[in-house]
Amino acid sequence: MKFSGILLGAALVSLQSLAALPSLHSHPYQQTFFDSLASLCGQAFAGRLVTDTAGSDSFSGKALIMHVRECTDTQLHIPFHVGDDRSRTWIITRTGSGLTLKHDHRHKDGSEDALTMYGGIASEPGFAQVQSFPADAYTQWMFAEQGLPQSIPNIWRMFVYPDMFSYQLVREGREFRVDFDLTAPVDTPPAPWGADEG
Repeated sequence: MKFSGILLGAALVSLQSLAALPSLHSHPYQQTFFDSLASLCGQAFAGRLVTDTAGSDSFSGKALIMHVRECTDTQLHIPFHVGDDRSRTWIITRTGSGLTLKHDHRHKDGSEDALTMYGGIASEPGFAQVQSFPADAYTQWMFAEQGLPQSIPNIWRMFVYPDMFSYQLVREGREFRVDFDLTAPVDTPPAPWGADEG
């Protein structure tokens, strides 16, 4: 009986330890959204600039390629190539409080850009096809520190449908959007700057 009591006690401690771990159970809409992107793992797709109210030359006339390159149960790495510029990677992570989006920006030598790992948290359920990521507190602080107060209210949105993926940035007076054709995969591009070629 004493031995059984010890086993029972150990089992209860083990269950309590598991209960203390953060839950990664996502809202069904967020899980569906994440799974839809994960199903594209290993593939790359060409995009087209739909809207850029800033009229920047950075994207106009350039080949735009997204590559769903690295996938785990909790994180997706999606490099976004703009011509020969391989500095950008979107990182989507499942957490206990929703999905997060971060922008990993690198220089050609792999070092971090001064403006990197900014993004937002999709704390609301959103929709199975659409998730919104309002700028988080760290991102707002970074933009203020970098002299970019106009970017503090940024909201990033991602849309995933069977035939199209869209990346959008919106704030008052500013919109940027790229649509990617999911019906026609293209050759996978080289690794983003700072990542292994493997």
